[in-house]
Amino acid sequence: MTSRNPRDSRLRLVSPRTLAAAPRAAVTQRRRPAPRPPEGTPPPVELARMARAVLADAARVARWADAALRPGREGASPDGKGTLSAATAERAAAELGLTPAQVRHDWDTARLAGLVEVHGDSARPGWRLRAWNRDDSAVLRGWVAFFDAWSIAYPEPEDREPAAVAEVVSAMPQVLSFLQLSAGPVPVEQLLDLLAQRVTELRTERCEVPYVPPVAHHPSDEALRAAPADSEPAAEPTAEDTPLAPLLDWSLRALASVGALTYGDGQATLTPLGSWAVWVKLEQICVAAQSPAGNIEVSAEDMLRGCAQLRPNAARAEYRAWLAARPVGGAVTELIDAARGEDALIRGLAFEALRVVGAPAEPDVRTVADETPLRPYALLWLAEHEGADPEDAHEVLTREESTWLWVDTAAAVADHGEAPLLVRHLESAVQPTVPALLDEVRAVGHPRTVQVLVALAAAHPDPALAKAVRRAAFQVHTGGS
Repeated sequence: MTSRNPRDSRLRLVSPRTLAAAPRAAVTQRRRPAPRPPEGTPPPVELARMARAVLADAARVARWADAALRPGREGASPDGKGTLSAATAERAAAELGLTPAQVRHDWDTARLAGLVEVHGDSARPGWRLRAWNRDDSAVLRGWVAFFDAWSIAYPEPEDREPAAVAEVVSAMPQVLSFLQLSAGPVPVEQLLDLLAQRVTELRTERCEVPYVPPVAHHPSDEALRAAPADSEPAAEPTAEDTPLAPLLDWSLRALASVGALTYGDGQATLTPLGSWAVWVKLEQICVAAQSPAGNIEVSAEDMLRGCAQLRPNAARAEYRAWLAARPVGGAVTELIDAARGEDALIRGLAFEALRVVGAPAEPDVRTVADETPLRPYALLWLAEHEGADPEDAHEVLTREESTWLWVDTAAAVADHGEAPLLVRHLESAVQPTVPALLDEVRAVGHPRTVQVLVALAAAHPDPALAKAVRRAAFQVHTGGS
């Protein structure tokens, strides 16, 4: 590697890795012990069995689609929503002994649980379907995704004010937390009181009027209140006019439909799956509140900068805490905006955080795959998302893209790392010799090429190689050859 003749300098061929995967300095911190679920919670293997039972019909339809619908044939309508075409639903119903309506319901469930993934105007089997019989954690993550989408899985009342429905959906986590802490049946009247309190709090936070339950009037009172024929038309109903009891009933039925609770005889009880899922959500909130590096409230760029010196596992915990505190769509946009900045370290870490986001980030990542600075990162992300081994994902990159990524990562090392790490980074280049690397680095046109080569020349212990690198830096700077 350190031959005196730079023309003979050989580079050891290794898989390219982003800086985010490189070892980082350990940060001294107290680790929070792994929390234990509440006493009486079934073991994961039993919870996974319950989740498979809840999603059995959805998995059946997803497997049918995987076997019956081959590439190039219509498996989803071209509306970009992944809904089954009428002909496909009829075919599935006939072959599975179901009605078309049942097939559509199970298909929608499979999409919500990640058993089917929608890409553009087509759908394909999700990775969870591939791992369904062998990976309990994949099954549980699929069910939690279904649980999170309870308000979508069960049709909302059509005659209710949308704003009121949104308020109830926002208030239900507190209701579920109360059910989880109660560890048993809770009367619906008690849940209704809690829901009303939470809705009032939400409206107070927005400086709106408090919720006042509608009061039933005697028919004679209504007659006295009757407006004359020539009076002004009645105002449109608002969220404040909407009674909460029917919306609580809808919410409980929806949560029962996803297997999170049982509902009947005027009371509701969390199932073991539901209790475990609510506990997981509460733990996520606790993790967010106890963010080790205190990055939960800051912007994406500041959060990533704060994670730069953490080891990978600690950084991922920080990403999860940051993501848990904000809507996923906005978080993905913020991470990608941070990746567009000039700091290559932030760019690499942003895509590491997007790996934690997973499938919800895919449309945005595909969109930026045409942007030169982000393209190598986006292609690697997509390859891993589609099942490629992280060690082999670099094979999706062209030689030019790999070289661009090498320079970008070297820029991150030069700005934030130490000289030995930059020298070691030389070994990750795809080119077999230093002269070949220098020729292709000069040709790729990365804006940080000169700075990277100068830093590498200053760091490398081999005088002959350092001289060749400095000469290349000068040639790039002057536009010579």
